[in-house]
Amino acid sequence: MDGNGRWAKKRLLPRFIGHQKGLNAVKRVVSHCSELGVRSLTLFAFSTENWRRPEDEVNKLMGLFLKALQREVGKLDENNVKLQIIGDRSAFSEEIQANIELAESRTADNVGLVLNIAANYGGRWDVVEAVKKWQEKNPHSPISELDEQALGQHVCLAGLPEPDLLIRTGGEQRISNFLIWQMAYTEFFFTPTLWPDFDESSIDEAILSFSQRERRFGKTGDQVKSC
Repeated sequence: MDGNGRWAKKRLLPRFIGHQKGLNAVKRVVSHCSELGVRSLTLFAFSTENWRRPEDEVNKLMGLFLKALQREVGKLDENNVKLQIIGDRSAFSEEIQANIELAESRTADNVGLVLNIAANYGGRWDVVEAVKKWQEKNPHSPISELDEQALGQHVCLAGLPEPDLLIRTGGEQRISNFLIWQMAYTEFFFTPTLWPDFDESSIDEAILSFSQRERRFGKTGDQVKSC
């Protein structure tokens, strides 16, 4: 979700206003994806690298994260959305960690859209943590027994389908350490639209582009057509 700061700068506003407007975009996207029947939506809210930003901006982002957890969970629950926070929670304040647990617990039994918020998340961190979890579960197994299937059971989003489509806003054309294990066969859609301006029509445009692609997963086009 890129472009909050640039959106604000273009309007001679503080960067934090852009982040506030970005939260409105989150609400629009979650609602529309739920209506479309999307099974799982993962939003990259805060990366492991984002701690490098100015301290004041980070503090305001943490405050916005806390308010969102407190104010939006009720609406998510009403709309049958299951909330999951993926990433290293240990760096967050005790208050944020407690509210994460409350929000996840409240929506745990919902069977609609699964909304994954990646917060203090990094793809490399995800893979390293998965190896550690496998090792803890199999302390006496030789490393030769660790394969893709075994490791895949321990990465974030294990149990959910691998992402079909990555949408990146703001004109950037890279994945920036996001779900690097899970996106081995994901289709990419890059748009210059800044995140606060991203809306329902923007999602529809991305999905239309996705629907016109041939996904071969290593096969030839003829093999795919014959299936």
